[in-house]
Amino acid sequence: MLLLKNVDAYTPAPAGRTDILIAGGRLVRVEADIRVPEGFCEVVEAGGVIAVPGFIDGHVHMTGGGGEGGYATRTPELLLSDAIKGGVTTIVGCLGTDGVTRSLEGLLAKARGLADEGLSTFIYTGHYSVPVQTITGSIERDLLLIDKVIGVGEVALSDHRSTQPTFDEFARVAAQSRRGGILSGKAGVVNVHMGDGLRGLSLLRRLAAETEIPVTQFLPTHINRNPTLFGEGIAWAKGGGFVDFTTSTVPQFLAEGEVKCSAGLRRMLDAGVDIGHITFTSDGQGSMPDFDAQGRLKRLDIARVTSLWVEVRDAVQQDGVALATALRVVTSNPARILKLTGKGQLVAGADADLVLLDADTLAIRGVMAGGAWLMRDGHVLAAGTFE
Repeated sequence: MLLLKNVDAYTPAPAGRTDILIAGGRLVRVEADIRVPEGFCEVVEAGGVIAVPGFIDGHVHMTGGGGEGGYATRTPELLLSDAIKGGVTTIVGCLGTDGVTRSLEGLLAKARGLADEGLSTFIYTGHYSVPVQTITGSIERDLLLIDKVIGVGEVALSDHRSTQPTFDEFARVAAQSRRGGILSGKAGVVNVHMGDGLRGLSLLRRLAAETEIPVTQFLPTHINRNPTLFGEGIAWAKGGGFVDFTTSTVPQFLAEGEVKCSAGLRRMLDAGVDIGHITFTSDGQGSMPDFDAQGRLKRLDIARVTSLWVEVRDAVQQDGVALATALRVVTSNPARILKLTGKGQLVAGADADLVLLDADTLAIRGVMAGGAWLMRDGHVLAAGTFE
């Protein structure tokens, strides 16, 4: 048992000076001036520290990604310590372009391995391709029979690397994911990779107009990829849909028109988008290829989970977004959209996943997952088996 005293808590709503009592991997009490008998539990005086829910990264290539430049460009697997440094306590893993040398079975095994090492993990079934590759033979069976599968993705649209799915093909993917989600009590979300193609969100808009599938069944990601797609994303979100920003980037991408996440969040809020419809994810360990107009690879970088908090912090410090508002895109919003019970909030009964921030700089000083310290006083305490 552990009692954190006098933290400045964000649940993610501002809760002021608060104590947090932790036992059995859960938050037992979150309230002011908790008193316990002497010797009852470890008591940590945490004045001057901000406590927030552990971050949820809903789009991570746990087993690595890439390969757009050939075999030598396949990116490496996620290290536990990288997630810890980024304050990430819950991860949703996915495959990307490569569904051959990167398998769903390998992704599931990696998710279970990271869970053994202390994180909460889930996965999407499928990858860029339609028809969707699965583990058990169908999207519905994967959702119903595999505990860690919570949806489908990332299915590629408007991208020269996609399988160019037709309207009917993509509608069936969404329908199967929705049915599987309803029957399993899971989100059944379709995580949609959005490319730079001129068609943009047109297929999603058509599905919303011509089928009974609600817009909330989809989570289009990389929505900040270019100004045109970003503009479409504003309209999609104002129409009730969800949008996901990708935090990993490089200066070249920003120079070519990619919208920086922190500034993009400010712009969407100013445009009247409901904050509850926005999430940030890192695309961690995915490759960041830069293609020319003819589709030829110019350069390749790697995405990092540590970028997630950088962009949230920048939204606060550089773009004037309130901390309680900015926190939602990596805590309560993904927890609600992806139906991750016990995640994304500092409330009694929730999982004891939390991040401690320096009150002045917002630098990550502590990370706890399931009530266990993974980082304390700025020092990483846990590492993967082979780190």
